[in-house]
Amino acid sequence: MSRPVTLFTGQWADLPLAILAENAAGWGYDGLELACWGDHFDVRAAAEDPDYCVEKRELLASHGLSVHAISNHLVGQAVCDRIDERHRSILPKHVWGDGDAEGVRERAAAEMKLTARAAANLGVDVVNGFTGSAIWHLIYSFPPASEEMIEAGFIDFARRWNPVLDVFDEAGVRFALEVHPTEIAFDLVTAERALRAVEGRSAFGFNYDPSHLAYQGVDCIDFIRRFGDRIYHVHVKDVAWSGRPMPAGVFGGYLPFGHADRFWDFRSPGRGDVPFEEVIRALNRIGYAGPLSVEWEDSGMDREHGAEEAADFVRAIDFPMSDTAFDAAFSDD
Repeated sequence: MSRPVTLFTGQWADLPLAILAENAAGWGYDGLELACWGDHFDVRAAAEDPDYCVEKRELLASHGLSVHAISNHLVGQAVCDRIDERHRSILPKHVWGDGDAEGVRERAAAEMKLTARAAANLGVDVVNGFTGSAIWHLIYSFPPASEEMIEAGFIDFARRWNPVLDVFDEAGVRFALEVHPTEIAFDLVTAERALRAVEGRSAFGFNYDPSHLAYQGVDCIDFIRRFGDRIYHVHVKDVAWSGRPMPAGVFGGYLPFGHADRFWDFRSPGRGDVPFEEVIRALNRIGYAGPLSVEWEDSGMDREHGAEEAADFVRAIDFPMSDTAFDAAFSDD
């Protein structure tokens, strides 16, 4: 099993795609996971003009790169979130509009429907992203949140996302939620509940990223075992956490990434605490053959150095599953 090693372009949206593609090829990547911001992938242009997608593919191919997925995390976040001023900075102007919360959510949903069509025109069958959540602010239950309040959040998620997923079905594309704090699913329990909320429809699955699970104390290997048939894409991102008490705990203390007082922080792949050996073995067991896509985030490292190092790391840890028992040679049969 030779899985393509790709680079998610979301953290590189300040660079023109032409420059990033040339750099990524030089760093040893097989392809790019295109973010739907910067100049990397324009959802409206791609949905309305197939020639736009041809041009993107030709640009990547000129550097020996492929594309297996696109990602629209920023717009997806607004579909069922509690909208406030923070969203203005991450959303396209035509989605933000006048900032009216319900209008923003409706325009975000319409943009995600276009994203499904854009992906189909590009020839990929996975869109990674976020969902947002109407109930994330209830995560710590004081004042106490009733079960009815929590259930209402999952009902809201299903009500807003099912029409979007209908278009994904029509386009032959799947949506892969990156299970992550602030989303409707942020651990194994809520991932199961989100699947139930949309009645297990196949258009909805997961972009597996162990970094968002591990520092919470969530079993990132069990996630693969439980949701193997719903893992539509994989991010390779690392995280390190302290083995001793810190001034700011798991909630972060409002400190920025990279601050010395944080309990946890993202790291370049291979430099944190994610058990990638077990991740690869678990992915092999479920037969995952899709991309291993580096999402590079490390506040303490030069990003170009890190991106090249990460490509080498992913190739070193990836290996095919054996098709025979190691002791088969001992048999007389």
